[in-house]
Amino acid sequence: MAAAAAAAGPVFWRRLLGLLPGRPGLAALLGRLSDRLGRNRDRGRRRSPWLLLGPLLSPPVPQVTSPPCCLCPEGVHRFQWIRNLVPEFGVSSSHVRVLSSPAEFFELMKGQIKVAKRRVVMASLYLGTGPLEQELVDCLESTLEKSLQTKFPSDLKVSILLDFTRGSRGRKNSRTMLLPLLQRFPEQVRVSLFHTPNLRGLLRLLIPERFNETIGLQHIKVYLFDNNVILSGANLSDSYFTNRQDRYVFLQDCPEVADFFTELVGAVGDVSLQLRGDDTVQVAEGMVHPYKGDRAAYCQAANKRVMDVINSARTRQQMLHAQTFHSDSLWTQEDAAAAGDRRPAPDTWIYPLIQMKPFEIHIDEIVTETLLTEAERGAKVYLTTGYFNLTQAYMDLVLGTRAEYQILLASPEVNGFFGAKGVAGAIPAAYVHIEQQFYSEVCSLGQQERVQLQEYWRRGWTFHAKGLWLYLAGSSLPCLTLIGSPNFGYRSVHRDLEAQIAIVTESRALQQQLHQEQEQLYLRSGVVSSATFEQPSRHVKLWVKMVTPLIKNFF
Repeated sequence: MAAAAAAAGPVFWRRLLGLLPGRPGLAALLGRLSDRLGRNRDRGRRRSPWLLLGPLLSPPVPQVTSPPCCLCPEGVHRFQWIRNLVPEFGVSSSHVRVLSSPAEFFELMKGQIKVAKRRVVMASLYLGTGPLEQELVDCLESTLEKSLQTKFPSDLKVSILLDFTRGSRGRKNSRTMLLPLLQRFPEQVRVSLFHTPNLRGLLRLLIPERFNETIGLQHIKVYLFDNNVILSGANLSDSYFTNRQDRYVFLQDCPEVADFFTELVGAVGDVSLQLRGDDTVQVAEGMVHPYKGDRAAYCQAANKRVMDVINSARTRQQMLHAQTFHSDSLWTQEDAAAAGDRRPAPDTWIYPLIQMKPFEIHIDEIVTETLLTEAERGAKVYLTTGYFNLTQAYMDLVLGTRAEYQILLASPEVNGFFGAKGVAGAIPAAYVHIEQQFYSEVCSLGQQERVQLQEYWRRGWTFHAKGLWLYLAGSSLPCLTLIGSPNFGYRSVHRDLEAQIAIVTESRALQQQLHQEQEQLYLRSGVVSSATFEQPSRHVKLWVKMVTPLIKNFF
């Protein structure tokens, strides 16, 4: 009976998926549902008869897509199901470079701006106001000047997307830093300021500056120069150029990826407020106002604008895939070389994962939960976040699945809020409290060997790195990484606009780059134990413990 049920499970799953054409998100959701139902068994809690459905609903591997076709290149990776949700970009690993330091990130951006000919697209939470940030603005100004001085005027366009509330804070702010560019190059420069639709009415009037940022932000970090793209979690601020550790990946000569992120930033820019040369803002023509207009109408329009970008890119990439591997006359490497396209065959795949819950877009959440759900016994997941405040769903998956986890987080001293004035100064203690609660649950479940916490510490630095590396069972190198803006917390999932990419690679050289990146970050960390929380620096005041559950969804 048990053997028959086990055999019937995958058959039932395939039949169930057959009833859900074009609904990969729902398929992934069913997989996650069965995992959550089965998780109670691992925790030793009261069993439910619903657990009998687990074998029927949970496939042994992600069944979000049809099996890989035999025409695709050998060694097709197991994560192709992601392309049912987002566009898949095949690239050569030789076009992917992992950066390691803030200084390298800053110098690369300046160099890329100086040689840009067609487009510069920059999306960030904010632009700082110090001398290093002014260097970036000066680079932009110089490049724009050169574009006008050539014999054949360049069509260089600069598009900058920032958050409205963060970018407007203080008398000198991101807006005032960019006004000279807008005033001097009005036809070439666009500055868009995203304003969350959730901050409106009386709430907008009552919440003071800085605290209003807790309601929702533009948090995407993408820096694009012609066909080169930097994905990161770093903002455009001096500490991110000097002593605030983050992650960065440089995608060189990847036109399809660059086109996608240009369109994505443009779509968010279209539904944002447009900065004008007199420091006022206006709504783009034909667009609903984000906080004065009807909220539902605005969110619906924003959803359509962003999803059009995702779906059109996905369709283009599917057609390209079909032409390359499924047409009657296959387009070979020799054909491509003869046509002047000398790019190597892809051994690496890029998937853009977008999360904009205010617009009912939650692709990143679906993919991340599915990856955590399907990580098999023996696999290792290295997960890092500068702000350890996992959603309950992610926390349950870490505690209830079978893979080994090493979670890297900021020690209080390298938390970005350490030493801040006022209430913000208590935020590191709140993160300590959340960390201690999670560690206690790990211990109560006897999971200390499988789930390990590590704290990053580096004198004079702060820690802002986020993402994960996935090592399959039996492998000493990662085959997948997530890198971008999400922190895996409630804000990232529910409040802010986020984007990251999943990089899947079969290239040993790129896998070694990713492994080295992971090792360098974890080498500066110490393992968390019960003794960690007995240190004086880990003491959390009673009022912080009482307030943290009430405010943890806002930071």
